[in-house]
Amino acid sequence: FYIYLIMEIWKDIKGYEGIYEVSSLGRVKSLERKVKTWYGLRKIKEKIFNQKPNKYGYLSQGLRNGTKLKMIQVHQLVAIAFLNHTPCGNKLVVDHINDIKTDNRVENLQVVTNRFNSCKTQGKYSSKYKGVSFCKEQKKWSASIRINGKLKKLGRFTNELEASKAYQSALLTV
Repeated sequence: FYIYLIMEIWKDIKGYEGIYEVSSLGRVKSLERKVKTWYGLRKIKEKIFNQKPNKYGYLSQGLRNGTKLKMIQVHQLVAIAFLNHTPCGNKLVVDHINDIKTDNRVENLQVVTNRFNSCKTQGKYSSKYKGVSFCKEQKKWSASIRINGKLKKLGRFTNELEASKAYQSALLTV
């Protein structure tokens, strides 16, 4: 019988040093500090935020620096602080290894190319293959791929494997 202790490490959030920190377990907190208000100085206590998924299923956190509020996805904050990730559009993205969008532990995150991330087979689809789904109306498998933000339909197939082969072929031409 083993007991594993998980060490939680906290680091400053880039651009919000001394205001907010993110942990290796994917938690975000505001630090204790004094802020100027119109009636004088006010003490803000340290607080770990409760997180809720956004409409895409990712945990986001609102961070305020002065009067500006910015919503940032927590997996991005963890990757920047612990994986030395620099957001660069869609060239490199943060991937949840286990495909659970709310699991923002540093060991569950990796920085990968957008193409690799989009090729991962992820649950909740009607096929076990990426880019393939079942069309109930026609009782056929459909394959499609997104290239530079545009959806390209690759056709309908009688079996799932043939549809996957069409998707894999299309990947090679990108």
